[in-house]
Amino acid sequence: MPAFFHHLSEVLYQVLECVGVNPWVVERRRHTFCHREATCDVYAHQSEFDITFFFFGSQSEGTTTPGLQSDTDTLLTHNYVNIMYSWADWQQGKINFLMVKDADTPPQHYLLQWIRSAVPQPVTHTDDSDFVIDSHGRVFYSNMAIVRRAAALSRKHNLQNIRHGPSNSPMEDWDIVEAYYCKTLPSEVMSWFTKMQQGFWPSQETLQAARKCGCFLVPDGCPGSVNEEIEWRITPNLIERLLMFSLNMVPIKCLVILKMIKKEEFVKYITCANNCKFTTFHCKTALFFTLNRTHPTVWTKHQLIECIVRCLQTILEFLNKGECPHFIVEGVDLFDGKLCRECQLRLQRAIQGMIQDDMHVLFHLQSDELGQRLMALPHEVRPCSVNDVNARICVKLARDMFKDYLVIVKDWCNSEEADMITSLNNKINIMESLVLNANTTQFDKNYIKFIVKSLMSVKASVTSSSCIESGQPLPQDIWQLYGESLNTDVASSKLKLASMHYCRGELSRAASVLHEVEFDLDDSVQPECGCGRELVNDKPSKAFCEYTVQNYSHEQLTKKLAFCVRFLREEKFCAPRFLWCEMYRAVGDDVDHRSISEREWMDWAEVDARPFLLYLQYLTYRGLGVRHRQLEAFHRLEDIVTSVDKMYQLYHHETVTNLFGHCCELEGNLRRALQAYNASLRSLPRSNAANWHKQRLELNMNNYN
Repeated sequence: MPAFFHHLSEVLYQVLECVGVNPWVVERRRHTFCHREATCDVYAHQSEFDITFFFFGSQSEGTTTPGLQSDTDTLLTHNYVNIMYSWADWQQGKINFLMVKDADTPPQHYLLQWIRSAVPQPVTHTDDSDFVIDSHGRVFYSNMAIVRRAAALSRKHNLQNIRHGPSNSPMEDWDIVEAYYCKTLPSEVMSWFTKMQQGFWPSQETLQAARKCGCFLVPDGCPGSVNEEIEWRITPNLIERLLMFSLNMVPIKCLVILKMIKKEEFVKYITCANNCKFTTFHCKTALFFTLNRTHPTVWTKHQLIECIVRCLQTILEFLNKGECPHFIVEGVDLFDGKLCRECQLRLQRAIQGMIQDDMHVLFHLQSDELGQRLMALPHEVRPCSVNDVNARICVKLARDMFKDYLVIVKDWCNSEEADMITSLNNKINIMESLVLNANTTQFDKNYIKFIVKSLMSVKASVTSSSCIESGQPLPQDIWQLYGESLNTDVASSKLKLASMHYCRGELSRAASVLHEVEFDLDDSVQPECGCGRELVNDKPSKAFCEYTVQNYSHEQLTKKLAFCVRFLREEKFCAPRFLWCEMYRAVGDDVDHRSISEREWMDWAEVDARPFLLYLQYLTYRGLGVRHRQLEAFHRLEDIVTSVDKMYQLYHHETVTNLFGHCCELEGNLRRALQAYNASLRSLPRSNAANWHKQRLELNMNNYN
């Protein structure tokens, strides 16, 4: 290897630290997606869906960067289905499928024969279109059943259905695969353990843990096979994740570079009419084989470039042979159906050129400006804001994670039970029992406690709203309920408490809570929302970056996040009356034009915490007659609305503009209010309560004139 590779490796290692490939981010990614798995599982359990969720791929492994823009890969298994590798695996009362492999069944694929649930005997006839009967009278489950079910669900909800291999998803950047879990590893996987007795990696401890993993059957037939529509592909995702989680930072950084080269360079040589592609899984496979063959002493940050070259040489070996073996599953060619021979030869010549050119290709990589960073002098590379990148990634992860919470609260609050309080009580009681369950992990307990607090906040607000509506006093336990729910984040639950006090006419109490929130909402607090919108300027403040680098646990992070304040329709008497229009913002066919994420929250009133604090202060001090504090809140809200930079840091800018318009009305400046509502409509013409406010205001102005 060239002598300068040693120095270049150190610089490249540092550059990758700067773009988010560092232990802090990797740990945070893995922690977050484990958290999201727990979120989805609890949601499915409480919603009576017998489903288990898994997050696989780059996002959950920590092998991506913001510039790579990796998809989110989700796999969900239906637990009511029992996969039988042998007749001994049959379970009474479940839907049983026996894994069958005939002489002409392609490698890595099986057929699923339907077995009775009452007795261990094959089903011999059916009229169900989801099944196919072969010439021997065997009834097999079609992989197209999942495709048809996904398409029907998409049509029902007026969504698109995007297919990528076995994935059926309404979103381009999110792959969702329905699969069935097989607890018994098939023979073509078990043979891998024997082969792994030779080689430098993985360790014996990792192999021992891998033996306890099962595999999945995904609805993906072999292209061109006569039985393509009834074939199911086995995939050992759990073993692959175990292998990835066992790696240190050098192989992880190596894989990230391979992905960048694949994305920017390999694609230039894979252009033909055969829909060929070289995938990130090919890169991962090459890494696995290289790790297995290479002594651990090579995998150091001083030899990072050499490790990348070794991986490229492994890919070259596959291309020379015209075959890419699966690292775990025996007898599989990963080039089959993916990469034709012509493209293999083109790619082979390209990789040979990269190696002969001493890896100058690294200086041309555009993802995360890596090439530009790499060409900088070492003293120019080190000051790059690792903290800033880490915090930006952390905010993105938190946004995705808290969106999961938002969906849970929304769905559970739209229960079909007799009333929402009954529904919330049932959910809270069941989840609190899970905390006491000895089988619940501490990780899951922490998550469940957070969800319980969120539900308690909704319960407290719904109960208070009902009492305010009926003119009844609040129950004695309401204050304990509010108290236990106040630390879901730094502001939103407290602002709902202050809003309740305001709506009850308890202005001094409202002012006291608002003062506390104002003190806590310092520059280190980052706004956050689960509505699915992206901030135009989502760069965290310097203070937030400094805090998160030192305090990155989920519990610590929530202390510096200000969630948007949400009011369901059942909570409306705890919200200022002006906000009620936000709950009924649709005009004409607006609902039909909402995005997937907007359908999850647009029947609520939702507003960013900081401007809602100012709006509540304006109303509260107006009621108290403290004019100078009222005007101070008005001008601070005006400063937000009139500042492009500050509006870019809001999720619900149209709602904030509407609140400012209302303040202008209360100040008697109707023309300024009308200007605010028009500005709100320019930014969001549909599903905007400003349509109602403008119509009302224009009518009043005409009547006045």
